[in-house]
Amino acid sequence: MRLPGAAERPVRPWYLLAAVVFAVGMAGTTLPTPLYGLYRQEIGFSEFMVTVVFAVYAGGVIAALLVAGNFSDLLGRRPILLLALGLSMLSAVCFVFEGGLAPLFAGRLLSGFAAGLLSGSATAAVMDLAPPGQRGRAALAATVANMGGLGCGPLLSGVLAQYAPHPLRLPYLVHLGLLVVCCAITWALPETVARQDPRPPLRPQGMYVPAQVRGVFVPAALAAFAGFSVLGLFTAVSPAFMSQYLQEDNLAVLGAVVLSVFVASTVGQFLMGPVGPSRALPLGCLVLMAGLALIGCSLLLKSLGVLVAGAVVSGIGQGLAFRGAVTTVSRVAPAEQRGATISALFVAAYVGISVPVVGIGALAVAVGLRSAGVIFVACVFAVSGAVAAYLLRRPVPTP
Repeated sequence: MRLPGAAERPVRPWYLLAAVVFAVGMAGTTLPTPLYGLYRQEIGFSEFMVTVVFAVYAGGVIAALLVAGNFSDLLGRRPILLLALGLSMLSAVCFVFEGGLAPLFAGRLLSGFAAGLLSGSATAAVMDLAPPGQRGRAALAATVANMGGLGCGPLLSGVLAQYAPHPLRLPYLVHLGLLVVCCAITWALPETVARQDPRPPLRPQGMYVPAQVRGVFVPAALAAFAGFSVLGLFTAVSPAFMSQYLQEDNLAVLGAVVLSVFVASTVGQFLMGPVGPSRALPLGCLVLMAGLALIGCSLLLKSLGVLVAGAVVSGIGQGLAFRGAVTTVSRVAPAEQRGATISALFVAAYVGISVPVVGIGALAVAVGLRSAGVIFVACVFAVSGAVAAYLLRRPVPTP
């Protein structure tokens, strides 16, 4: 949200450059996805520890959202973007000089902090910098940058690790170079938040769900939880499954499969426009259930093709439901509590991307990865079905 007295929007499409910065920053958060198998071979730890390392990232995101979600409104977009890029660079350095579990944990935590700062500040910067009459294009650019960046990270690291030397270092060195370029771009971007003198105090944004919103918030949060848990499945666990059960060890292919779910999520978010937010939530849950059924079949049949189909279908459902959830909650939340309420929704989403995959890792120790995946699919299928049934009986009111 721009503060009164902010600088006028420039005519030039600076928002596209801000979107590039957003995409590059988010790509760093998923770079390790195809590489976890190599880390396991090098360091020697279980699949459970892979999911814990992954969950540390989500913890960093949640902490950044709760503590500093509104800092770019007070300090300006550029300072927060530069801070996020700096944290991304520190994360990459941790991975470049990785020598055990401690640097992996540190790198993922820093990456989570960076993603939490980028999610709000970069989206706001893209929207602020849009020329008059191009807010729709700017919103599209922010969505593509976010999900496209998350999807391109595994593809970049997978291709470099498969076909270039130094598989556990080169992806991060390349990303460091891209981050340096993005720092220069960010420094050149016009600031859209007016400086306030004296500067208002920095207080944690926190989260709060007003009582009158909870009837809408709870199903929306559960839908976000279910959708993001599927994203967590693909970014943390699917490479191990493809390697162990499908004999697919090509890291570029692993990265491409993960990319497919994020591209599909972007498509699903676009589909909310013609569908409308009130119908997008239950429909997204139903589509997510269809995708989960395909994922479950792929686990039982050991089929890469069915797994990719499940990634695409569930990704569309996740994107449709999540954008519907954000739009619906934004509309019903009181203006003075909207930011805190949306933060609570994002916290539910990132709990979904972390806690269930840790559960998969713990179950895998006892029953094996494939059986743990089937149990996970059944649980998320049940949550999605319950939300869809509730919303079909009690549709979200349209303002």
